[in-house]
Amino acid sequence: MSATGPDTLPLGRRPEGRTLLTASWVLGHKDGAHRLLRNGEVVFENGEILFVGHGFSGEVARRVDFGEALVSPGLIDLDALSDLDTTILGIDHHPGWAKGRVWPRSYVERGPYEMYSPDELAFQKRFAFGQLLLNGITTAVPIASLFYREWGETVAEFDAAADAAGELGLRVYLSPAYRSGGMVLEEPGRMEPVFDEARGLAGLADAIAFIERQDGRHGGLVRGMLVPDRVETSTLGLLERTDAAARDLGCKIRLHMAQGGMEVDTVRKLHGSTAPVWLARAGLLSDRLIAPHATNATEEDLGLYAEHGVSIVHCPLVSARGGSTLNSFSACRKRGINIAMGTDTTPPDMLMNLLVGLIACRVNDRAPDRIRCADLFDAATLGGARALGRDDLGRLAPGARADIAVFGLDDVAMAPSIDPITTLVVGGSGKVTRATFVDGRVAMLSGKVAGIDMAAARRQAQAQYDRLIAKYPERSWDNPPVAEIFPPSYPIEDDAHG
Repeated sequence: MSATGPDTLPLGRRPEGRTLLTASWVLGHKDGAHRLLRNGEVVFENGEILFVGHGFSGEVARRVDFGEALVSPGLIDLDALSDLDTTILGIDHHPGWAKGRVWPRSYVERGPYEMYSPDELAFQKRFAFGQLLLNGITTAVPIASLFYREWGETVAEFDAAADAAGELGLRVYLSPAYRSGGMVLEEPGRMEPVFDEARGLAGLADAIAFIERQDGRHGGLVRGMLVPDRVETSTLGLLERTDAAARDLGCKIRLHMAQGGMEVDTVRKLHGSTAPVWLARAGLLSDRLIAPHATNATEEDLGLYAEHGVSIVHCPLVSARGGSTLNSFSACRKRGINIAMGTDTTPPDMLMNLLVGLIACRVNDRAPDRIRCADLFDAATLGGARALGRDDLGRLAPGARADIAVFGLDDVAMAPSIDPITTLVVGGSGKVTRATFVDGRVAMLSGKVAGIDMAAARRQAQAQYDRLIAKYPERSWDNPPVAEIFPPSYPIEDDAHG
């Protein structure tokens, strides 16, 4: 059978019968590690990979040749932004407390409210999922800011998120985020935590009920994960109940900690130690725990992560933009800590994150030879799968799920290459993603995502974002106008004649 082009694939559906994909390179998996196959082949059917190698001798319904490209395992993003990105507002606008990043006391006393409507909350999840698929990400754990919420996330928006994942074809681990506290700006520069444990426990109960109802839906694309918001906004009682629930449900926990100065200071003030030490003393560190970002982790913290099997989620781009890095990727790997990857910003460009991670590690190490591009690529595939406890994700091997990303290697913006992984990490971006398959379904092809018009969604997202920005004065200290909170990079001159 002669090969056809990718345009023959059915967007939004699994191809009927056995499908063989080929390209100039295939990243297979053998003997516990990735292997590059020149002019390799991948055969899948009904969501399962049947063959990876050369010269498949069985019958197939179609052969699809992607040409000068890499057929790769789908990327795994364990801190995948699922709202409209407000971290970009903090790139040039400081300090955060003066720019609406912490609730001022005046806003709390008036009563925090949902700054998005239910329809807007559902839309932004759908839009974010489409962006993930455009970037070759096949498995995601959503993350969103609670600064713009009444308190935690709602069951209704996550019911909508589960449906969106099923309709668009994205593998997700999720449940509504909850918290038992929050930071309040009492005066310029002084932030204090306030707690309402009962509210946090109610949020946990909602999350448990969500997982019991949604886990396994859409052919197994939707799975549960408990996601207390941040360690400094969690009481010990909430985290103990979360750990017990995770044991009962057989799911993982994602908890942001060791990630920033405000958190470190707050936890030391409340508990007399760093967050990992506090949790270790309470018996709450285990391989159930997935912990973004570890940029403020001490040597003792990292030792505890290694001892208890905690996985780190490395988000190098968003961390470096804020002036921090994991110190360092190679040192954590040497300790035996499992490292997964996250994007935590828009665009969710994992390849860009891998490059920033490579650079940050080498700067911290003051050496270029302690880490390779392949180490970062491993983290974005095998590391994520290991953190989730899935040996059928993050690899192309018989028996694995057919979660596949195809990256073009002939983009005119990229230099000629000799090695596809180095080329993609150093010179690529998510924009070279040609196709994304999730459980054998063609979820994205040639820039089109099944189930959503991304161009129209981008326009809707901008309008929704503009409405959010307009609300910033009421949640910023002393209520300055938007123009003072977010001044432009350069003075703006408008056309006086319209």
